[in-house]
Amino acid sequence: MLTIYVPALIVAFLITVLEMTEVVALVFALAADHSTVRHGALGAVGGTSVVALIALAFGAVLISFPHSYLLWGSAAVLSAFGVFLFRSTLKSYRRQRAAASGAPAPAPGQNVAQFAGGFSVGAVESTETVVVLLALAAAGYGFSALVGAVLGGALLVVVALVVHDRIRRIKVPWLKLGGTAVIFSFAVFWAGEAAGLNWPGSDLFLIPLVTLGVLLVRGGVELFLRRSPRPAPSA
Repeated sequence: MLTIYVPALIVAFLITVLEMTEVVALVFALAADHSTVRHGALGAVGGTSVVALIALAFGAVLISFPHSYLLWGSAAVLSAFGVFLFRSTLKSYRRQRAAASGAPAPAPGQNVAQFAGGFSVGAVESTETVVVLLALAAAGYGFSALVGAVLGGALLVVVALVVHDRIRRIKVPWLKLGGTAVIFSFAVFWAGEAAGLNWPGSDLFLIPLVTLGVLLVRGGVELFLRRSPRPAPSA
């Protein structure tokens, strides 16, 4: 009988919402001066589908390995992805600061460019999502990861349809901040389990871990932002 591991479902849900929210936002941005988002949206669906098919084949192989031997690997993958996501989070805060200073936005492209841009964004962001989902599958929580990813994707589709005119206002930086903290927290948690550590309160210990993660990641972002020169306001 298939069972749901709630923490893994939550991670899959959050990382799907986090990464694919940026896909939706960028697809709408590509069509900022056009009457339809169809071309960019089709490109994003295409890029995401290609990556998903590859992931399904690779995930079936991962699930066949013993759970105990893959915890260390999953923790290592999540740690590496956490570093990558931190850099992405930092870039999001920098873009937000640049936008606040009045920096000009790039001009949108034509239909073919929209499709190509959507395909690239869909492929890249879904690849980042798949890295985490495969790590969850390798740790033995493939079904929970799949359910979380499907729920996250469904939520984004509904939100995009209902509030499509406000998609570009979504605050990506704070979403990435939370996602980075969650990824690092699970990497630490699973590394501890692989080392035979009994966490106080079992899965409930993830709550203070994530809280600490948010504080550390936000502090790291602020430190890097202070070391970077502020963009000059546009004339």
